[in-house]
Amino acid sequence: MASEVLILKGEDPAMMLTSGATGRISALFSLNALKSLIVFLNGVVLLILLPFRVLVSTPAKDDHEGHRKGAVVRVPATIVAWKSSSSVSSGNGASRRTMAIRRVLEEEKKDDNNNMVRDYWLFRPRRGDTIFTQSWIPTNVKVRGVVLLMHGLNEHSGRYNQFAKQLNANGYKVYGMDWVGHGGSDGLHGYVHSLDDAVSDMKVFLEKILTENPGLPCFCFGHSTGGAITLKALLDPKIEARIAGAVLTSPAIGVEPSHPILLALAPIASVLLPTYQCSSAYKKGLPVSRDPEALIAKYSDPLVSTGPLRVRTGYEILRITSYLQQNLTKVKVPFFVLHGTADSVTDPAASKKLYEEAASTDKTSKLYEGFLHDLLFEPERDAITQEIIQWLNSRV
Repeated sequence: MASEVLILKGEDPAMMLTSGATGRISALFSLNALKSLIVFLNGVVLLILLPFRVLVSTPAKDDHEGHRKGAVVRVPATIVAWKSSSSVSSGNGASRRTMAIRRVLEEEKKDDNNNMVRDYWLFRPRRGDTIFTQSWIPTNVKVRGVVLLMHGLNEHSGRYNQFAKQLNANGYKVYGMDWVGHGGSDGLHGYVHSLDDAVSDMKVFLEKILTENPGLPCFCFGHSTGGAITLKALLDPKIEARIAGAVLTSPAIGVEPSHPILLALAPIASVLLPTYQCSSAYKKGLPVSRDPEALIAKYSDPLVSTGPLRVRTGYEILRITSYLQQNLTKVKVPFFVLHGTADSVTDPAASKKLYEEAASTDKTSKLYEGFLHDLLFEPERDAITQEIIQWLNSRV
């Protein structure tokens, strides 16, 4: 199968200043210099983003900027009640949040047998973003544990609806959080200024979950970049001490630049062009699932960001993976890491390295031969889900 080709297109003009030995500025604006600078910056962006494989996808149907005008109801700075029936505040992410809330309410109405209660909850961290979370609470079985879901890059927690229901059937309450710039949360769609914000938000949400479920073992599930966020949160001893275990599918702990010098260039580009999206041309490449219907469902979902990777987001992924690579030996929480050997997005060898280097005394690793990135959306998803549930059950 042909590999993907990423082509950057430059834009004129830019500005460049030159000076002579006498300190005089010989040229303030030079068209050729301007073109050279923009070509250089685009080159830097290309180098930074080369390690990130970009998949062919259709444009999202919603407004990627997240703008939507209408009635405004302010969300208080403190935590607000579950299932607020009022509209949410306007701004980046407001239109997506409206859609996410509607899906929760529609899903609850579909549950004719009253097997679960579907709720959502909004909170606003100190930096001011409104974060969307949701829950799946079983009502027909004895609850024996809690699971927090952290989705991957460009997707949202609602994509794991079927997985959450399967966990419900086995006695687990499930909570999901859309991290900033994703799903129903605030922010430019697909843009992450700092993954540390997502880590911090996860800790806030986790505190609420633990407070509401005293005595129940709490597990974390993280996919791809959500797995990286989860791991970094669990490196906090205060968090690690309260978590019974973590399940990580295709965790983003092995995304690295093609040359170490790019780690020095990435911060510069992320400051100069943080929200820049590379215009790119694609050749056919490996998808994230071998199930065509799963691919169609993913890339036709308006809550999934399908545009090119933004510069700052790419840098943040490089930054968190670099941090994790240096701290794998500090991982102490029990974990189950799963990865497909044919994953073209994150490196399965990094999951093996996690298993080998982690200080955890209770750790399990499984590689699926020929499987791709989105393991819970592969044709064998039910069998994989059952393996996850068995791992959870043995630790309740």
